[in-house]
Amino acid sequence: MHTLVTGASGYVGGRLVPELLAAGHRVRCLARTPSKLADTPWADEVEVVRGDVTDPRSLAEALDGVDAAYYLVHALGSGSGFERADAEAARTFGRACREAGVGRIVYLGGLTPAGVPERELSPHLRSRAEVGRILLDSGVPTAVLRAAVIVGSGSASFEMLRYLTERLPIMVTPSWLRTRVQPVAIRDVLRCLVGCAELPREVARTFDIGGPDVLTYRDMMRRYAAVAELPRRIVVPVPVLTPSLSSHWVGLVTPVPSSIARPLTESLRHEVVCRENDIERYVPPPAGAPYGFDEALRLALRRVKEAQVSTRWSSASWPGAPSDPLPTDPDWSGGSLYSDERAKDVDASPRELWRVIEGIGGENGWYSFPLAWSVRGWMDRLVGGVGLRRGRRDAARLRTGDALDFWRVEAIERGQLLRLRAEMRLPGLAWLELRVVTRSDGGTEYRQRALFHPHGLAGQLYWWSVSPFHALVFGGMARNIAAAANKHTGADTDHAGHVSGSKDRNSTNSH
Repeated sequence: MHTLVTGASGYVGGRLVPELLAAGHRVRCLARTPSKLADTPWADEVEVVRGDVTDPRSLAEALDGVDAAYYLVHALGSGSGFERADAEAARTFGRACREAGVGRIVYLGGLTPAGVPERELSPHLRSRAEVGRILLDSGVPTAVLRAAVIVGSGSASFEMLRYLTERLPIMVTPSWLRTRVQPVAIRDVLRCLVGCAELPREVARTFDIGGPDVLTYRDMMRRYAAVAELPRRIVVPVPVLTPSLSSHWVGLVTPVPSSIARPLTESLRHEVVCRENDIERYVPPPAGAPYGFDEALRLALRRVKEAQVSTRWSSASWPGAPSDPLPTDPDWSGGSLYSDERAKDVDASPRELWRVIEGIGGENGWYSFPLAWSVRGWMDRLVGGVGLRRGRRDAARLRTGDALDFWRVEAIERGQLLRLRAEMRLPGLAWLELRVVTRSDGGTEYRQRALFHPHGLAGQLYWWSVSPFHALVFGGMARNIAAAANKHTGADTDHAGHVSGSKDRNSTNSH
């Protein structure tokens, strides 16, 4: 089957494409800026066409020969006129699908509360309901899937939950935290979306989709804390915090843009629980599905638990699981990531620079303020950590998995990259990347990056307490490694040294 995916650079669309490919579909993606999809791991397996859902001419080209079209775009976050923009775009898309002879439209909307007139819904939910109705009236068989909170790294609703829970051990919260919702795992959403492409033509209706758990937002925060191994969160509801006021509070605590947080928090005044589960008649769930809330959380957080989140922020390939972060996710998704980045020109050859990098640690030391590293090692041993006593296995060569003082070699690309994962006791996860780069002019550059993924408020406080010393520790490290490589020439020219702030993303993710 030939499918078109709109919104392929978005949260759901970017995860749907590889699922459709795995199911054997031919996939075409419509994008206003095709270059945004160039770095996706599936870019070479799909056809990408430039266009916009508001442009009938580009839609006609994109829909030519398409059997099923996925409508996964919305104007949320674009300002107060998003309802009107969403409605007009849906009309244009539905008309274009009918004229192109498309056999099926699949749309993912929002779960709406029972018994509440549409005019009384929040603008966000009202718009989602209107778009679904427009597509159902388009004359093309349409399946409208309606979901509440989608649990997965990168989902805006999930990222709000993540940041609020991780950053606030004690929360004075609005009364909407008592509102019941039925969250659903991103894997179950994708399974239903893929299955809807092959629904019988006579099926044109809405389907409620959700997981097996019905919870209040407060319940979700407490269960998130338990799964993430954070201390129990104390939640004190305050009735005077209306959804409108609390959206500004969410904006202060989380990096989710207020243009997105506001309509989402306003929607939380409505109870959104599935009224039917008819989708299972057409798309039967496999064993173990749908996922419960706790399992969905574990899947969303598992890269952190496995200490492999560095793949996301090191420009490596996408890990591949739907619950994981994607490179196309907004910067605020994926949880907090703090980084310290340094770069220096080196007159030595790449080979000489690599020899210094691969020889780091153990008897050779860390090329930076020895007392600071020694004190950090002593502190680690005092709290039961490994300290600096492990040294290194071989004085000259490293292998993946080697212990290196209080680090572990997580990845090594000989001559190019050494990535170390911290095994000291920390309120979070940390990595140190040392890289050799050959510039376009043939020169050599040393790049160094320290990454820290905090765990709860303690992790946030730890980073900000040690960051004033980074210029001394990491800056000195970059200068001295470059000087060691340059020792035959005596050159030590600073190219660039800077400390970046937090990156809430992929990324990144990153929420």
